[in-house]
Amino acid sequence: MHRFASIAAVLGALLFTTNAWAADLCANPRQMDGFKTCADIAKAEAEGRVVVYSTDPEDGSEKMLSYFSKTFPKISTSYVRLQAGALYAKILAERQAKSYLVDIVQLSDMSLVLDFNKRGGYAEYHSPEMVHFKPEWKSTPEGFFTWGSFSAAAIAYNPKLIPPEQAPKNWLDAVDPRWIDSITSKTSTSGMQHMTWYLLRQLYGDDYWQKFAALNPKAFDSYVQQYGRTVDGQEKIIHTAQYSGYLLAKAKGAPIEYVYPPDGLIAVPSSWGVIKEAVHPEAARLFLDWFLGIPGQTALGQTLMLNSLRGDVEPPPGGLRPTEMKLLFPKDWDAFIKTHGQFVKEWNKITGMR
Repeated sequence: MHRFASIAAVLGALLFTTNAWAADLCANPRQMDGFKTCADIAKAEAEGRVVVYSTDPEDGSEKMLSYFSKTFPKISTSYVRLQAGALYAKILAERQAKSYLVDIVQLSDMSLVLDFNKRGGYAEYHSPEMVHFKPEWKSTPEGFFTWGSFSAAAIAYNPKLIPPEQAPKNWLDAVDPRWIDSITSKTSTSGMQHMTWYLLRQLYGDDYWQKFAALNPKAFDSYVQQYGRTVDGQEKIIHTAQYSGYLLAKAKGAPIEYVYPPDGLIAVPSSWGVIKEAVHPEAARLFLDWFLGIPGQTALGQTLMLNSLRGDVEPPPGGLRPTEMKLLFPKDWDAFIKTHGQFVKEWNKITGMR
């Protein structure tokens, strides 16, 4: 977790980070069961709905939203899921058409998050639960987006097809020629894939991805497809295998094993924020407070198997704590963001999506 310090330096000094300043915006937050809120609950219930756009899989997200609905039965929830690039394009198209349909957005690609923030897309809302998140996990200045969780990526394989002693032990093993026509990745619309491409290129050079391209990899929109095909025996290896997908598959008794490369796992933050033109603004604020609080963070781990960054929240069932994993983040977020166009062009060529 020491790498988070470099992120703070790159994102810049926070302008307003003291708890006292944030408290002035909501001097008396209301204590709920496991979280505090500055939202007007009566107004939120009168609005009666909250709409979430996210990159997380539908099934787990709908289950997570059901936890919120049990706490606030007068507020219905709806959900739209797309990969980060496609989801962001949808949001921008709606805004251009002045068609405001969403209240809360989650994006897993920091280049998109920072671009949206520059465009003024997030509403400023200082959730009282933000005090439990480190400064480098929040927008600069604070109050626009927060890292609500992170996803980790490494390598997974089907032990019925590959004996453990023959399985990859590290990132370099994953580009061995023996995995030709039997390895998968994610598409260029995935923020996780961009992060993986960027960090492994730094570790091993351009030659790494040239070796990967020679394996004729198949790219998929969702880790659900990656794990499904590997569990079914259609593929042997998952490259950029999302950790939460592994935990979900393992919990169901699927034949799947995970490799923790000694050089580290790719870590991708998921940023959450209220949309500036939210149709249901009070319900959106209430949802964000609940989500960043212990109830929402716990529900996230139980339904989506995603890790919370809060130290007072348990890891997903069967999963490791962030402090138990070696996590790799970009040392320079600006440099990472500038490579997005190059990544999309190269990745589409590698995966045959020209």
